[in-house]
Amino acid sequence: LISTAKLLKTRGYKLTDMNVSKPAALEDAKVTHQLAQFIVESKYEDLPSDVVKEASRAIINCLGCAIGAAQHDTVQFAVEAFEPFFGAPQAQIWGRSERADILHAALINGISTHVLDFDDTHFRAVHPSAPVLPAIFALAEWRQFSGKELVHAYVLGVEAEIRIALSVFPEHYDRGWHITGTAGIFGAAAAVGKLLKLNVEQMTWALGIAATQSSGLREMFGTMCKSFHPGHAAQGGMAAALMAQKGFTSSIRALEAKRGFGQVMSSRFDPAVITTDLGKQYEISKNMYKPFACGLVVHAVIDACLQLRKQHQLKAEDIASIHATVGPLVLELTGIKSPRTGLEGKFSVYHAMAVAIIYGAAGEDQFSTEVVCNPAVEKLRSLMEVKVDPQVRKLEGYVTIVLRNGKQLECHVSDALGSLVHPMSDEDLENKFKGLTSKKLSADTTRQLLDQCWNITQLNDISPLMRATAVL
Repeated sequence: LISTAKLLKTRGYKLTDMNVSKPAALEDAKVTHQLAQFIVESKYEDLPSDVVKEASRAIINCLGCAIGAAQHDTVQFAVEAFEPFFGAPQAQIWGRSERADILHAALINGISTHVLDFDDTHFRAVHPSAPVLPAIFALAEWRQFSGKELVHAYVLGVEAEIRIALSVFPEHYDRGWHITGTAGIFGAAAAVGKLLKLNVEQMTWALGIAATQSSGLREMFGTMCKSFHPGHAAQGGMAAALMAQKGFTSSIRALEAKRGFGQVMSSRFDPAVITTDLGKQYEISKNMYKPFACGLVVHAVIDACLQLRKQHQLKAEDIASIHATVGPLVLELTGIKSPRTGLEGKFSVYHAMAVAIIYGAAGEDQFSTEVVCNPAVEKLRSLMEVKVDPQVRKLEGYVTIVLRNGKQLECHVSDALGSLVHPMSDEDLENKFKGLTSKKLSADTTRQLLDQCWNITQLNDISPLMRATAVL
């Protein structure tokens, strides 16, 4: 390399012109390697008890969302498209009768976990569970891993995906990338790789194979493709780890290199975010769970509408106008004024407030196409004005309702239900799970699943838990 560089220099070339660089092993930056080493060397005993508890909460929320969405058109269409190609029945498709090979099970379960937009959300960036849990549950059902092994892999997968997400956030998201898809694939690869007991070199390859598959566009919000992103991430991350296990190589600097994930996907890549205080703090501790079946950014105004409805026995026909003041992301993400489908309704702050007032709820039933097209809902949406104030925080909102008699009703929600400041309790999560699964599972099966999830680290084999999610 040195002699080649001297020759080029004598002929008037610069090293940068010819893309001549030091071998990767000599580079100072070793972010991918450091992350891989942490994942490989981490022990279950390193996890704080509150982190293990949060994993159980996340698993309950994830399974409830997936089972509740199992018959959604999005899931049905995906099953119909891929069922002819299902391999050996290695893993359960949650909330359905079908079983599939682990790669297809991860894909379908990833889609169903996210399609209701009811799954968990890290307080800053990613929906952490939808790309990770479908991958490791499928593998663990096939290979019969214990609950402790699964929880450990899950926590590490979430740690990897969120740290990588935050290293490019918010510029990456602002460019139009759906960060749950782009970062989620790293979480799936890390978690599956941990279960497979990859060594550091293999784990580094797995992260690289994940990096080159990273994808997901925000343009797809409001369509079936949005939930395809975490499904694809679950499947792609699993494939990355399986390939690395067999010796399939990748760049060992996939995250930090000039043409790696961070530099290509964001102009503000901060590699230190990935490695600083690894093992000292866990991002799953900053996880949030949704009480309403839509984006967290509109939860505050839903909460405000519900409070005003309850306090004043509001009826839609008594309302002259509704005025909301929200943070900048609300109209950017949920600004559809006149949605026509249930999926579009999830991206309409107007619809979310309307159903809260008319139905006193904002669950999955209120985001059906039938409700979106209800004339009473459409009329109330037309009476709304939503303004953005840059000073309003992400999970904050103001609502003023003017009645036909001239009276004004006001409510300010500083921290929406489901936020870190105002979290859902264990009982809230159980009730959410029951509400999502009540039409599909018996009361006994529901109780069995909940008990197993709360005590998942005591299970020697998680296969029975997965089989209990079947609906025949």
